[in-house]
Formats: sequence, structure tokens, C-alpha cells
Amino acid sequence: MSGMATLFRTTAVRLSGLYILLFAACAAFLVFYVTSMSENLLRQQMRETVLSEVAEIQDVFNRAGMNGLLRTLERRARQPGANLYIIANPAGEILAGNVLSLQPGVLDRDGWTETPFRYERFGDEGKSERHAARAEVFLLSNGLKILVGRDLGEPEHFRGLVRQALVVALGIMGIGALAIWYLIGRNALRRMDRMSDASQRIMDGDLSQRLPVGRSGDEFDRLSESLNSMLGRIEKLNEGLRQVSDNIAHDLKTPLTRLRNKAEAALAGKTTPAEYREALSEMIAESDQLIRTFNALLMISRVEAGSAVAEMLPVDLSQIVSDCVELYEPAAEEAGLAVTADVAPDIHINGNRELIGQALGNLLDNAIKYAEGAADGRICVRLERDGEGAVVSVSDNGPGIPAEERANVLKRFVRLDKSRSKPGTGLGLSLVEAVMEVHHGSLALGETGEGIDARGLTATMRFPAAVPAKA
Repeated sequence: MSGMATLFRTTAVRLSGLYILLFAACAAFLVFYVTSMSENLLRQQMRETVLSEVAEIQDVFNRAGMNGLLRTLERRARQPGANLYIIANPAGEILAGNVLSLQPGVLDRDGWTETPFRYERFGDEGKSERHAARAEVFLLSNGLKILVGRDLGEPEHFRGLVRQALVVALGIMGIGALAIWYLIGRNALRRMDRMSDASQRIMDGDLSQRLPVGRSGDEFDRLSESLNSMLGRIEKLNEGLRQVSDNIAHDLKTPLTRLRNKAEAALAGKTTPAEYREALSEMIAESDQLIRTFNALLMISRVEAGSAVAEMLPVDLSQIVSDCVELYEPAAEEAGLAVTADVAPDIHINGNRELIGQALGNLLDNAIKYAEGAADGRICVRLERDGEGAVVSVSDNGPGIPAEERANVLKRFVRLDKSRSKPGTGLGLSLVEAVMEVHHGSLALGETGEGIDARGLTATMRFPAAVPAKA
């Protein structure tokens, strides 16, 4: 019983119920409308037939007189399915015909009887059965009254057959509609139960669960797909949060320990003012590194959360790349690296200037850091169109990244420099990937091809759907 109650609370069943009620109302209207139209059509045909016969009878009377009229009516009265024929005197007394008696008052008025009247046939004496008919009453020139009518049994029978056929057909359709209604409700209820079970497991903490998606592509499947995408995003964010927590506990412990050791060493023993200043400078440097780490984490969190910092506007990507190359070129030259740029002009995209500049700056900073000291060290920055999108690549001839480690280095706090001999937080590529996700693009890492050296690293940012430049 509770299952049926639950079934009737589903939206699909309620909508189906409303459709069935509407269908029933339309079906009832259709039954009455068709039967009424059929009855009216039969009455009209019946009247036209009677009036046509009246004209023939008047013509027979005019040509053959009373004797010819009597013979004609007698012959027609004996035919199967004959009409009603009565000859009556001016007082309304029946003189001849195939009707035993009439409802009083029928012969008192000439013309068509709009209201059906009752009559009794020959052979119905003693029976309670009474028949209904409509007729045309008219006067002959000799003063006699003639009634020509038609029994209503045939139209009534036809109307009953039409109504019965419609009721049976609509009843079958109604039963089918109820069966479909029940099946739709059961199917919707089963799907909702599966979605509820999966949702309960998700609420219990299993974010790997996904809502079931069928093959019909209906609104339930579209809703499940949207929720599954949302769950995938939440799972990824939670995994990132877990990794950040673990990595913070691991990676920030070392600089904090060094900071404490420097302070403890400065306080221990006799220290000159110059040594104090040097210790404080080193502590400030360690603190700045910690601040940069937390700023990078904050930036990644804001970008991944889609905050206002990632507002998208039409931007000149060519100008952004040129500005970044110009900004980092002095640092590269100081490190003994040659910087070349191949920037296609007038490439515009919908994006965030600050985030794109930050991402490209991280790639250039990494290239300078790891290409420094390489023989004939060089960095190449390229911007070009790629179909409807745009591609920015930063290549260097440093040591590169092994293919098996390229997916790993995109995670937070992951550094291939295990000795931590080079400055950095291990968050640069994570930020670049987050920025590209916000721009619905992608970040790819690969070996540098011809033009620099097959050893190095090429980081490629692909932006979708570049927009035309403003005139």
C-alpha cells in the first residue's frame, strides 16, 4: 500500500493522471458529440425522406383520386420496413392505414411533428410496448387528413450502436492509458529509487558513486548527467583539498623548521649585529617564500572556485604574450639564456588578462629556472592560431621532464628537484592547469621538437574559439 502511495506522489504519475482525466473528458465529449451529430443527421434524412413521400402521395391523389391513393398507400404499407400511413377524417378518427392508434393530439396540427409521439401497431393489442415516431400531417383537398411518418426505432438503435461502439473503443483506450500510466509511474519510481540509493551512498561519503544514466536521453538522464558532472567536480576538489592538506603538512614543515632553527641559532651564544642582520634577512627570505606559497594556493583555490577574479572578457592574447616575453627577457638574459618570440598578431580570445599573464609567467619562470646553465640555453615562446582556437607554447632546452612524470608534476607541491636546490613551491604548473580549466582550454607537456633540442620541455596552452579582433 505504501508503494502505491509513493507511486501516486511521483510527478510522472501525477502528470499522467492529469492527461488521463483530460483524455476522459475529451472522450466523453466526443461520445456525446458524435452520437448527437449522428442522430441529427438521421433525423434530417428521415424528414427529407418523409417529405419526399408526401409529395409523391399528393401527386398520386391529384392524378388518380382517392381510389388511386388508397391503392398506393395499401401497397406501400405492406412493404418491409414501411413508413406509417394514416387516413383520418377532419375530426381525427382513423379511417385507414397501418397504425392501430395514435397519441392524442397528433392529428390536430398540420406539418412536421417536432416532438416524437407514441403509437400502437396492429398486433400489439394487450402489449405494454409502445413505439415512437415522427410524421408529416397534411390535408387533402377533400378535407381528409393524411399522416406519413417514420418509426424512430432504427435511428435510436443506430444511435445506441454508435454510442456503444464509441464507449467500447474509448474504454479499451482508457484501459490502455491506465496501463501505460501505471507502467510509466513504476518505471519513474524505480529510476527515482536508484537515484535515491546512489544519492544516499554519496551522502554517506562515497563520492565515487554516480547516478544511473539510461539510454533514453530523457530529462532524468540529462539531470543525472549534470549531477554526475557536478559530483566529478566535487570529487576532484575534495581530492585536491586532501592532497593540499597532506602536502602542506609535509612541504611547509621544512621551511618552518629552517625558520625556527635560524631564530634559535641567532639567539644562542654571542652574536654580532652583522650576524643578527644576516639571520633576520634569511628569516625574511624564508617568510617571503612561505607567503608566496600561500598566495599561490589562494590563487589556485579562487580560480578553481570560479570566483570573480576569473571574469571573462575579450582580451588581446597577442599583446599579453608580447608583454610577458618583454617582462621576463631581462631575467632570462641575466641567466645567460636567449629568448626568441614568434607571436602571431591580432589573436583575441574571451579570457582573464591577469590569470593568463600569471600562467604564462609561471611557464617562463620555470623555463628560465631549469634551462639556466644549459649549453647554448634558449627559450622560445610561440603564439599561433589552431583552427578556431589559439595555442601558446613555451619551449626550453633544459633537462625536460620524463614522460612518466608529466602527469604527476601537475599536482600541487610535486617537484622533480628532490633536493629542493632550486627555489619554488611546486605550485606553478598546478596554477597553470587551473587557469586553463577556467578558460575551457588545456595544458600539455611534451618534449621540445626541432628548433631547440629534443631534450627540453615544451608547455602548450590551448585556448578554444578565438574571437575576431575589433575593427
